[in-house]
Amino acid sequence: MSPILKEVTRNNSELQELKSELDKAVTLKALALTGFMLGMATAALIIEETLADRAHNKIDRPECPKCKAYLESKGWLPRTVMTVIGYITWKRKVWRCPNGCRIGQTATYDSELGLKPNQRIGDDIKQIACVLAVFLPFNIAASLLKALLGIEVSPSAIWNWVQYAGKEAMTRLEKELTELKDRVPAVEETEAGIDLLPLIIGGDGVMVPFRPDGGNPEGKRVWKEVKIGILARLGTRINRKGKKVSMLVRKRVTAVLGDIEDFKARMWLASLKEGILEAKVVVWLSDGGRGFWGVYYDLFANHSKGILDFYHAAQNLWKGARSWFDGRTVKARKWFECARKRLRLGRARGVVNEINAELNSESLPDSVRNSLENLVNYLEKHKGHTDYDRYKELGLPIGSGMVESACKWLIQQRFKCVGMRWSENGFNNLLHLRLAWVNKIYDELFEPICSPNS
Repeated sequence: MSPILKEVTRNNSELQELKSELDKAVTLKALALTGFMLGMATAALIIEETLADRAHNKIDRPECPKCKAYLESKGWLPRTVMTVIGYITWKRKVWRCPNGCRIGQTATYDSELGLKPNQRIGDDIKQIACVLAVFLPFNIAASLLKALLGIEVSPSAIWNWVQYAGKEAMTRLEKELTELKDRVPAVEETEAGIDLLPLIIGGDGVMVPFRPDGGNPEGKRVWKEVKIGILARLGTRINRKGKKVSMLVRKRVTAVLGDIEDFKARMWLASLKEGILEAKVVVWLSDGGRGFWGVYYDLFANHSKGILDFYHAAQNLWKGARSWFDGRTVKARKWFECARKRLRLGRARGVVNEINAELNSESLPDSVRNSLENLVNYLEKHKGHTDYDRYKELGLPIGSGMVESACKWLIQQRFKCVGMRWSENGFNNLLHLRLAWVNKIYDELFEPICSPNS
């Protein structure tokens, strides 16, 4: 027997039993799993001894927070908490008020450990469970937690932890938004050179199904728009063919189930923290949605160059072509291909002039005229945002795929699974937890998490 194992398993029947199973293991899989369990049990013993030693050094007599009298001891009472390495049990000194003040039992060392009264599950488990729920339905998160760590908790418990952590994330955000009225937030630190890269900003919306009456699952679903904004630095990399291609680095995402003013506040906060005021090149990239271009004009027009999503513009060209050449698909396709090429080369004015010449025809049907007028108005409105040839020369993107992608992986993959309908509170709490994960501030919410009694 290894000297280490001999010392560790001495006088402990549980460890001796695990050691016996380890001796019987033949395959590498069996050895690894049994050794893992033995290591976890050993770690639990070490932590229990450490807690016991430290608890004996935390025996200063505290005062009652109400009457200020010194508390009297109730002796050394045990405390058990489930953690990722198993149940941990230790004894610490417990106090109570000699004057009968209703403060309950006080264990000062519990507070130092980040524990709440009656808490039975460690924050480490809650943090892992919540990150599983960030990506998966609550029942699957509970199943994975049991499969991976052997820890059995209910989906409703994970739901409660997510609600609390999500509220904490929202509280922090609301505080930042309030402080934004009086001061500009500090620019977050980045890796060397990241701040010199172009800053790409965009926004879009996606519909999510909600319950019609708060938390009541009955009734027909109600669809509401969630507005999503993304900020990213535009870097480059060499692909397998040795060609330099663009790539997004340091993505920051914001989202809100609210009106456009709520969205603008969050976008401006995120932009300031990302260094929009110091960035050398800033680009707003979005499709033709009126509300999101309003965000550009209100917030970013003085700081960035606006680019209309080329593929969205091309879709509008095709709509106009189908109406113009109704029933003549070959002609419509031929005109569209030519117009699309001119648009791609930054010659939107030529396309507009051609359509205007057609609009001078008195024989043009009203439906076609309306369609072509809408197309002209669309291109005229964005005439300063369609210099696609120059954008490509500068290495800037001309498609808003990064925003559409954010809508898919932030919202659709988690909130639009089959049969899902959300309450606004449940949606907001989980959304802000997902945002915290994407923006790399998730761990901060659990330092420590002050959750409801478990």
